[in-house]
Amino acid sequence: MTVLKVRRPGEGNVNNDLQWLGNSLGLFNLRDKDSSCFRIFITLVKKSNTNFPLSSDDIAEKLNLTRGTVVHHLIKLMDAGIVVREKEGYLLREQKLTKVIDDLHKDVESLFDELMTVAEEVDQQLR
Repeated sequence: MTVLKVRRPGEGNVNNDLQWLGNSLGLFNLRDKDSSCFRIFITLVKKSNTNFPLSSDDIAEKLNLTRGTVVHHLIKLMDAGIVVREKEGYLLREQKLTKVIDDLHKDVESLFDELMTVAEEVDQQLR
């Protein structure tokens, strides 16, 4: 996962806030000219409270995208820890976006704890 410090646009617009969240997590890039990853992300966020997985075919049909494009972006979202695959399809890793962000925060803290342990071990070995 890539975390970027991005200036937040004006508050109060859900689409702008979702775009900012995704940009801050490095999910969207300039090569995604038709915002397909953003549209997939929004679709999964809107569906998250139902805890009902969406298939890549369902997402592709709903957003008028190819299945290949959808799968490409779903893999990116899974690699970032945002989306999980269930037997029937894909969904956010948690039902609420706040819980997803909290989980990511814990993941990053755990990673930095491990990095610190290894750095301390390396420092000891180099003395």
